[in-house]
Amino acid sequence: MDADIRHRLPERLGGLSTLAGNLWWSWHLEARALFRTIDPELWHRSRHNPYALLAQVAPERLDVLAADSGFLERLDAIVGALPREGDVAGTWFAEETANGRRPIAYFCAEFGLHNSVPIYSGGLGVLAGDHCKAASDLGVPLVGVGLCYTRGYFDQRLRLDGWQEHVDQRFDAERTPLERVHGPDGGSALASVRLADREVHIGAWHLQVGRVSVYLLDTDLEMNDPVDRALSHQLYAGGAGMRLKQEWVLGVGGVRVLRALELAPAAWHANEGHAAFMLAERLREACAAGTPWDEAVRGVRAASVFTTHTPVPAGHDVFTATDLERELGPVWERFAMTREQWFALGRHPDGGDAFHMTVAALRLSRRVSAVSAVHGRVTRTMWKSLWPDRAVDRVPIGHITNGVHLPTWMSQAIAELFARRLGADWAARVDAPAFWDRVLELDDAELWQVHTAVKGVLLEFIREEARYRWREHWEEAAQLVGAGTLLSPAPLTIGFARRFATYKRANLLFRDPERLRRMVTDPHRPVQVIFAGKAHPADDPGKHVLQEVFGASRDAAYEGRIAFLEDYDLHVAHRLVEGVDLWLNLPRVPLEASGTSGMKAGLNGVPQLGTHDGWWAEGYDGTNGWVIPVAASADPAAADAEDAEALYRLLEDEVVPLFYQRDARGVPLGWVQRMKHAMRTAGARFTARRMLQEYVRDYYVPATTDDGGGDDPPTA
Repeated sequence: MDADIRHRLPERLGGLSTLAGNLWWSWHLEARALFRTIDPELWHRSRHNPYALLAQVAPERLDVLAADSGFLERLDAIVGALPREGDVAGTWFAEETANGRRPIAYFCAEFGLHNSVPIYSGGLGVLAGDHCKAASDLGVPLVGVGLCYTRGYFDQRLRLDGWQEHVDQRFDAERTPLERVHGPDGGSALASVRLADREVHIGAWHLQVGRVSVYLLDTDLEMNDPVDRALSHQLYAGGAGMRLKQEWVLGVGGVRVLRALELAPAAWHANEGHAAFMLAERLREACAAGTPWDEAVRGVRAASVFTTHTPVPAGHDVFTATDLERELGPVWERFAMTREQWFALGRHPDGGDAFHMTVAALRLSRRVSAVSAVHGRVTRTMWKSLWPDRAVDRVPIGHITNGVHLPTWMSQAIAELFARRLGADWAARVDAPAFWDRVLELDDAELWQVHTAVKGVLLEFIREEARYRWREHWEEAAQLVGAGTLLSPAPLTIGFARRFATYKRANLLFRDPERLRRMVTDPHRPVQVIFAGKAHPADDPGKHVLQEVFGASRDAAYEGRIAFLEDYDLHVAHRLVEGVDLWLNLPRVPLEASGTSGMKAGLNGVPQLGTHDGWWAEGYDGTNGWVIPVAASADPAAADAEDAEALYRLLEDEVVPLFYQRDARGVPLGWVQRMKHAMRTAGARFTARRMLQEYVRDYYVPATTDDGGGDDPPTA
């Protein structure tokens, strides 16, 4: 925290500094409410960033609060409840396992923990953030390792023609809970890694997430070459060479930083192939200590967990031998390996000297997980060639379906409804399936009233965002219309927000523009659609899809009922999953590994209409939303046509009529039943709490006791 902020806080309000320094506040209702009490308007304008709030709030207001006994009592109680690292007595983990277990290291290229720390691009990072938060709640001794991208991912700016442009998203570490970690000598360098012709020194920032520590690596140190200082500037920026060096810093540097901090993990989790060099560095350590090669491989595999997140080839990093030798030099020499041994770790069965990060992670991890049942089947088929003598169903890749962090993603309004009707202690009973059955007993009119109020908050947020952008940089009034300022509270409002990759098919709804126009402009049963999301900077086809959607948002034929929200981030995501009526998810089957946005929507009583893929293949039960059947054709173009027809038919024949079928009070009883079942499904089966419990029981605890035997590793 900025020293100036600490200085301007009255002594009696020092607890605000303590509270802001631990992201636990972001999923604790009373803590969020306390910050909002300080200055509601400023809290809103700061996008719920307590550091920005405390830096700007009037000193006179702080003096008033320092003398307010009621506020001070609340502050003391909340700070007293703040979970501390290592304090796990009474947690699920302490009851489930032996106490005193060494930490689990969790490596990921991005962490989406809060919008004030913008070091994430999308689903992978948000999943990692939810993973850490659930670990804190459960008392799991997790230690996160990532990179500190001081320029974030990127700010999205759309030209007048809808083409996405990228602006550096710089953030001030002093206005975040990041704290610089210092070495024994007081310096900022904790470790170093070797590139082709020079050393790169690595520092770290510490981020406290409840009981969980996350260490974010930083190369932007004065002692480094200017080129190397940029390695930790931006997420997924530059070409293959930049990504290779970033992943080298993450994997090799991450292990060395943990060693410098005297942390000795009992198990190591690589969340996606970006972290595979962490496994290789541990193999180097074992061989350097005199362990024979085969024994070292068995030891690394035994303590390693790997989660793969995508069946899309572009999601798996592959570095050529030329890339490796140019950027890193002959790493095998420094790793006490032969060149053949090194490339054999990451060689795809197709051959060649390219180093495939996912293949390396598969070879060096005993326990491998996909992220849904469908993805598990697809992944076993994808990688069967690594186990040529096994049938597909015997390939040793399991699955743990992703989940979302309930306290983060359930709106305050729904949580308060639960407290009123299901008991003030409801959050302590979420592991019991019977608890979620009680959601079906909620009063229809009251639930609808709560949802309508939250929907109003979303629409007000959209108007305020448009007002801000109009003032700051928009050039045409048409952009106000495209940003959703003409949206109304009454129509059925559909949300679609995610990365704009072509396989996610944001433009499927526009295959028959006239049919869509009739739906959205129906004078009696209108529909409106809100889109948000970013295309990867290097994904021009994805940018073209985004441009098509943006163009529709400005097309007068749709009468202002199609909106695109610029610069999608976690703050916008919260508003959307809480406030829309229906969530839309349209990936081309089977390319969506899991998808979690629909789970977040479900926790807020928002049913999903989606393809039969990812989590929805497990979650859909006929009562909690709608599903598009798997297309009969294997041809992508024909399948898209089939899916579009099914989408239109579902909307016209089932979704829209059900939403507008009201009782005398104006309550859509049939729709509210879908809302209740959506909450029941998401809460009972698709939370990060359940996900972490499965990882602990089936992956983490076994990895801490594995003797190195078991299944043979994949073939080289």
